[in-house]
Amino acid sequence: MKNQARAILGAASSIHFLHDGFSEILYVFLPLWAREFGLSFTQVGLIRSAYTGGMSAFQLPAGFLAERWGERRLLAAGTAVTAVGFIAAGWAGSFVPLLVLLLVAGLASGVQHPLSSSLVSKAYETGNRRTALGTYNFAGDVGKAGVAAAIGLLAGLVGWRAAGVSYGVLGVGAAIAIVVLLGRLGAGDAETRGANGTTPVSGWGIRDGRGFSALCAIGMVDNATRTGFLTFMPFILMAKGLGVGGVGLAFALVFVGGATGKFVCGLVADRVGVIRTVVLTEIATTVLILTVVAAPLPLAMGVLAPLGVALNGTSSVLYGTVADLVSSERRSRAYALYYSLTIGASALAPTVWGFVSDAAGVPPTLTLVSLVVLVTVPLCLRLRPAVTAPASA
Repeated sequence: MKNQARAILGAASSIHFLHDGFSEILYVFLPLWAREFGLSFTQVGLIRSAYTGGMSAFQLPAGFLAERWGERRLLAAGTAVTAVGFIAAGWAGSFVPLLVLLLVAGLASGVQHPLSSSLVSKAYETGNRRTALGTYNFAGDVGKAGVAAAIGLLAGLVGWRAAGVSYGVLGVGAAIAIVVLLGRLGAGDAETRGANGTTPVSGWGIRDGRGFSALCAIGMVDNATRTGFLTFMPFILMAKGLGVGGVGLAFALVFVGGATGKFVCGLVADRVGVIRTVVLTEIATTVLILTVVAAPLPLAMGVLAPLGVALNGTSSVLYGTVADLVSSERRSRAYALYYSLTIGASALAPTVWGFVSDAAGVPPTLTLVSLVVLVTVPLCLRLRPAVTAPASA
């Protein structure tokens, strides 16, 4: 049974690696698309928003559909459609077709977070769930770092079209592997309702509405900050003299820091509590984004890894707190709701910051992004009564 749980965790982690790779290579491609298609910053933001908005929109439907069809089928289908979307984007000749293809790809990728989390939660129902989910989250950040760096280098050699198509073909192969592997493990089947003579729990299963709403609000601000910064980071670094290949390296530094942050912030939260950890990482995020904006290129590159720790470490702490505020019977729905709200904020942010960048320029925009994240500090006071530190971290 333990080996089966580990195999399911490995499969879910691989899926997370792949899908986060799809999401993050957009950041590498955005300045290339802006140059080739003559895009404004608002259009750049719309592309990012289309993909992330699609992901957000399909989180809840995916959670409900999985109860009827099972996670395995939806994960495979969503992965395949996402991959095909990136393959087709390689033939896009203008802004509108590219926007539509990435919207479809984003919708399909919306299956990953709630369904993979559900698979891992079920596999580790009797214990070590936090460790397993932490491993699953870490795999996603490794995918962000590795894929962004690899595709950035590949795009510099063969162009963004060939690089994107290559990763899309890999995704199609992974979709086939998902069906085979999870099928052999007997994981991801549709649940038989009423088989044990029990009555399904109704509603969302949220035990503390005030705490859950505060947690979601913090997550929305945190996600919007992260997406806003990453969308326009390449532009400010390239203005300082960084090349295309260097952009991939810059994202790798941020995402390696983010992967480290998943573990470091968890350890810090265990010692000092969730609230103090979130406040610490959000203040660090503000200071380090301001450093990237104002510093010369070598120093700006030098702070990207610690910035990644703060950017992604916060989300890991928040994600681990969701389970403390909801009943186990409706955990998948609650996670889907949390993901919908936070990823929805991520989807809206690039377009909003794109408008601001067109009006004021990228440096003032990223300065404003860094200051908005401080809104989370008073929100932490609202969350505090629902969190018992440090055990709930």
